[in-house]
Amino acid sequence: MKFFGNTDMRMQSYINHFMLFQTAPDMPRQAKFTIGQVVHHLKFSYRGVILDVDAEFQGTDEWYEKMARSRPPKNSPWYHVLVENSANMTYVAERHLEVDKRNGPVEHPALEALFHEFRDGIYISNRSIN
Repeated sequence: MKFFGNTDMRMQSYINHFMLFQTAPDMPRQAKFTIGQVVHHLKFSYRGVILDVDAEFQGTDEWYEKMARSRPPKNSPWYHVLVENSANMTYVAERHLEVDKRNGPVEHPALEALFHEFRDGIYISNRSIN
């Protein structure tokens, strides 16, 4: 199933993974944000939607060295975030995020395929969780 035309294959693969293995019920209790929540990136000032949560950093050491220049802790939650007004997704340490104060919806081509409703600053998943 293709959600947004000629979008990067990594994004499509991740969306397919999300649809099959959404981790909301197993989300770590210490995570500050939840799947579907709208957040604001403190350092780069973009808005986005939490797509998934890792209890701690799950990337490679090479990625961390190249991309995580501020050296956020690896043993804290990291989030997969759909970036507003783009087809991009980022991987962000919790310390760089805050609750979005605008409380409005976000524009991203994958949202309609992944979430069915926006209510009180949170997108509600299309996938039912048993």
